[in-house]
Amino acid sequence: MERLRTLAFALVFYGGTVVWVAVAVLALLFGRRAVQAVANGWARYHRWCAAAILGIRTRVEGEVPQGAVLVAAKHQAMFETLEMVPVLGLPQVVMKRELARLPVWGWLARRYGMIGVDRAGGAAALRRLMKEAERAIAEGRPIVIFPEGTRVEPGQRPALQPGFAGLYRAFNLPVVPVALDSGQLWPRRGPKRAGTVTFRFGHPIPPGLPRREVEARVHDAINALEPPPAT
Repeated sequence: MERLRTLAFALVFYGGTVVWVAVAVLALLFGRRAVQAVANGWARYHRWCAAAILGIRTRVEGEVPQGAVLVAAKHQAMFETLEMVPVLGLPQVVMKRELARLPVWGWLARRYGMIGVDRAGGAAALRRLMKEAERAIAEGRPIVIFPEGTRVEPGQRPALQPGFAGLYRAFNLPVVPVALDSGQLWPRRGPKRAGTVTFRFGHPIPPGLPRREVEARVHDAINALEPPPAT
C-alpha cells in the first residue's frame, strides 16, 4: 500500500507541477508578486498531495519567526524544502547556484527570490549572495538555509558546513534553528510512510556571537529531534 501511495503521489504531484510551472510562466507577465503567489500555491498543493495521498502532515512546535531572520534547518528530505514556504509565509531559500541555472525552473526560482550560492566562488560569490539577500532583508522576509549542506539520513549529525559562519556574519541577523524529522517518513529511497513531521522552532540566537559558540548552539538545536550520540 505504501508503494502504491508513493506512486500515486508522484503521478499527481509531478503531473500537477507541470501545470503550476506553466501558470508561473504566464505570471511573469504580471510581475514578481504574481510569480510569488503561484509559487506559494504550488507549495500548498504539495502540502495537500502529501496529506491527502501519503497521509503525511506537519506539526509545528515553538514560535514561528516573523520578519528578517536567518532560519537554519535540519535537512532530511525534499519535503521541508517546499513545506517551509507555507510554514513561514514568504521565505527566501539559499540554494546551490546550479539549481538557479536550470531551464525555466531556475528562472522562476530567481523571480520568486531564491538566493543562489556558489560554494567555490570565494569572496566574489559572497558579495553576489549578499546583494541578492539585501532585498529579502529589506522586505522583512526570513532567509532559509540548511547549514549541514545536504540531506542527511535520520540519526546523522554531521558538522555544519564552513559557509554557515560566513553567512551568519554577513547577514548580521538573528538565527532561528529548526529541528525536524521528515526523514523518518520521507526516505531518500523507497516508499514514503504516513505520519506527522515535526518542525520544532528553537529560540532565536542573536547575531554577533563567536563562530564556535553559534555553530555549537545551532548544531545542538537542529538535532534536538535526533537520538543522542552513542557513548
